[in-house]
Amino acid sequence: MARKASKKVAAKKKVVRKGTPAKPVLLSGGNPQIAKADGDAPVQTYIAAMPGWKRDVGRRIDEIVSRHVPNVQKAVRWNSPFYGIAGEGWFLSYHCITKYIKVAFFQGASLRPLPPVESKQPAVRYFHIYEGDEIDETLLGGWARQASKLPGEKCF
Repeated sequence: MARKASKKVAAKKKVVRKGTPAKPVLLSGGNPQIAKADGDAPVQTYIAAMPGWKRDVGRRIDEIVSRHVPNVQKAVRWNSPFYGIAGEGWFLSYHCITKYIKVAFFQGASLRPLPPVESKQPAVRYFHIYEGDEIDETLLGGWARQASKLPGEKCF
């Protein structure tokens, strides 16, 4: 009996070849589980692991923020990409939800025009992107540029 049980356990183990990274696990809503890390590489790993249409949106958000805030620093925290300014804190993050991507502006209540979705936290505002939505680069880029000049969240 003990031999049969150990064979079943061995058969369930995920086999990963040496040098081949394991595919990230998708959490609820299709949000990739990526270890906390600093820099562009973990953010790109997160984006690559985003499911379906969300991957293209993640790339687009990353491109827009990088273009509009050239000195942006990137990291993955709490299974989400974060964008910030060194010494100033984080100003933006996004997260995969089942039917949309939630873009969070940590000082969003100070942005103009105001991002449309309220938060329980008075300073935070959200922008939701659904499948098929066109992303207005002028709007999102403007929010990113404005947000990068405000005091950010200190969780570097």
